[in-house]
Amino acid sequence: MRQYSSDGGEGARSSAPTAADRGWDESLYEDRPAPQPNAPQGGSAAQSGAPQAGSAAQSGAPHAGAPQGGGAGRAVAASDAAADPEHGGRGRRRHTQRGGGRGGGKVNAAAAGGPPRRGRRVLRWSAIVLALLILATAGAGYLYYQHLNGNLDKDDLNLGDSKLDKADPNAEGQIPMNILLLGSDSRASAENVRLGGSRADRDRPPLADVQMLLHVSADRSNMSVVSVPRDTRTTIPKCTDPDDGKVYPKTVDKINTSLQHGGPGCTVATWEEMTGVPIDHFMMIDFAGVVSMADAVGGVPVCVDNNVHDPKSKLKLKKGTSVIKGEQALSWLRTRHGFGDGTDIGRAKAQHMYMNAMVRQLKSGTKLTDPGKLRSLAEAATKALTVDKGIGSVKKLYDLGNDLKRVPTKRITMATMPWEYGPGGSYVVPEKDDADKVFSLIRNDVAFDGKDKKKAEAGKSAQPTKPSQPKGEIPVSVMNGTGTSLQPPVTGRAGLIAGELTNKGFSQAVADQTPQSQADTTIRYARAEERGDALAVAKALGLPERLVKHSSGVQKVTLVVGADWREGTAYPGSGSGSSDGGKQDEQKAPDSADALRGDDKKACMEVNPNYTW
Repeated sequence: MRQYSSDGGEGARSSAPTAADRGWDESLYEDRPAPQPNAPQGGSAAQSGAPQAGSAAQSGAPHAGAPQGGGAGRAVAASDAAADPEHGGRGRRRHTQRGGGRGGGKVNAAAAGGPPRRGRRVLRWSAIVLALLILATAGAGYLYYQHLNGNLDKDDLNLGDSKLDKADPNAEGQIPMNILLLGSDSRASAENVRLGGSRADRDRPPLADVQMLLHVSADRSNMSVVSVPRDTRTTIPKCTDPDDGKVYPKTVDKINTSLQHGGPGCTVATWEEMTGVPIDHFMMIDFAGVVSMADAVGGVPVCVDNNVHDPKSKLKLKKGTSVIKGEQALSWLRTRHGFGDGTDIGRAKAQHMYMNAMVRQLKSGTKLTDPGKLRSLAEAATKALTVDKGIGSVKKLYDLGNDLKRVPTKRITMATMPWEYGPGGSYVVPEKDDADKVFSLIRNDVAFDGKDKKKAEAGKSAQPTKPSQPKGEIPVSVMNGTGTSLQPPVTGRAGLIAGELTNKGFSQAVADQTPQSQADTTIRYARAEERGDALAVAKALGLPERLVKHSSGVQKVTLVVGADWREGTAYPGSGSGSSDGGKQDEQKAPDSADALRGDDKKACMEVNPNYTW
């Protein structure tokens, strides 16, 4: 993990800076009640007799106060806690505090433009993937499907005007999948107020304080997860709330505020604009779901490299490994000051460690043999989730979970978007070069762990490298994919590049006017014998070989001119037309992404020396 000197630069740290030194708001965790006197302060929470908020889940019964059957009467804003008398009635569970609205409600100008309060920092995304895995491993055929379907809340996937084209299938017809995992800081129920504090925020539209993109490769051989700090400043596109037609204009703000622009569908639109990655699904959860599901799974082992005590989050652990559950797990996930440099960056790392450990336990099956626990965990998962309509049923989530279960733990890699502080240190921005590399890996379905590189090289000798016919007889379709959510297409790009190919002897190159939107330029071919033809096109234009792909989604050699090539007739950075473009380092996540493998059982959180005991 990177260290920072007190002057804001990177380098050796003589003493750990506070979050205030970094310019981060210190009002975090305000108004959170102190733990019970007999609450665990170290070691395993499972050994304590302290009551846990999610303890009802362990009995197999619905959570305390929750309605029986059908999911009717459940509290608003994705709470799986007690039905709040202030928000009685089932209705459609929204992300506003007043009901009837979406995504943080109808925010006023002050709420949209002012600095967001920090009293709502639970890192609860891990329960989202847990929900997927439990639905895959539980063998959910015996569950009450209609009841569980009623638990789920559903919302529109994308509220923006410009939606990216979905990823193309590979040669076997397999398609990669991108799921945006969100954590809402809603205070819409009494339980969420109790867990998260900040009672003054009860009526404040929630923020998407946790945002992670889960990319599953087309062949399901690997999974890459990338976190984005909640205070990343980016462009939020124009979004339209489908419930009331309210239009939220395009703006530049911290990415967590995008939830307040009509709902999670605007956060999806923001991610597509920032990354160029098409989003297939989203899943969102709130505070209480983490507690109940951490209890139901039986606790999660975590490690710290020193004794840690963070009074803000109420976390107190001894050096080494502890098994945490319930509210102690919540404390781990929300701890900021006690880890790393005291900002959200260290907390993201702790979040990755927690999730990896939970996935290892779930995939081992050791915690999932009790039908009562399975039922209660499925209850907790479905009550806690808001999903897009494309996965808005238990059956669809079950199928999705089975798909994810195919990925070996050792091929799961979690990383953080490379970032740098903006002026003043109160927000961060993507570090252009390395962040672009990370998102390009996802767009091109390349694993973060670098193991795809060896696999591609191993099979290269058996693939044709020479054209199957004279270049004048090779049919080539050229498409203009330069338009994205960030910028309009460059008119005439397909025609210009088709003309350049014609000048180079590819007389059958033609421009296809079908609208496209693609961040990276690619050349695709349908049959193995056409690989040499595609490589010839790439060489003529100076495209690196890594951009030549076998795809079942095309009929002939097809060149899509992406947003990375908006001018000129030679591919940017191609030099003399080298076949690899000198960019083999892009086949693995950069060091600045701080990647962590799913099978790393030795990972330990670095404790901020200002928070030891």
